[in-house]
Amino acid sequence: MLRRLRDLLSATPSGHHNRDELRLAAAALLAEAARLDGHVAPSERAAMRRVLAERFALDDKEAAALVEEGEAAAEDSTQMFAFTRVINRDWPADERAALFEMIYEVIYADDALHDLEHNLMRRLGELIYLPDRDRNEARQRVQRRLQTG
Repeated sequence: MLRRLRDLLSATPSGHHNRDELRLAAAALLAEAARLDGHVAPSERAAMRRVLAERFALDDKEAAALVEEGEAAAEDSTQMFAFTRVINRDWPADERAALFEMIYEVIYADDALHDLEHNLMRRLGELIYLPDRDRNEARQRVQRRLQTG
């Protein structure tokens, strides 16, 4: 795991490795959001598996492994910059609101938005250059899905 984290922080690789880095960066940001309130609820872990599987076309086993890798990477990292650098490099700007929806799905899995989670989303939006309007719309789309789902 530490090797993968070092690779994430090193020079830009190409091809298949970029895809793996992007997946790990997304998983680490989801894990960071889930653990901010002091513990990761089973519903949050399930939401992480679900949104990662949907976004990256993973089966259950692959999604569960990615969640574990993301949790380890988030725990080993002292800052989000390495992960957001990968997002900025490899995630199309016009699709970054989808990342916010994924994170809000995890945050709302325990039925609450804590102050620390709100602060994370604000900082994360600044780091990946997502305007406030796009962040708020992503949050509202998730809230609507959760109310109707």
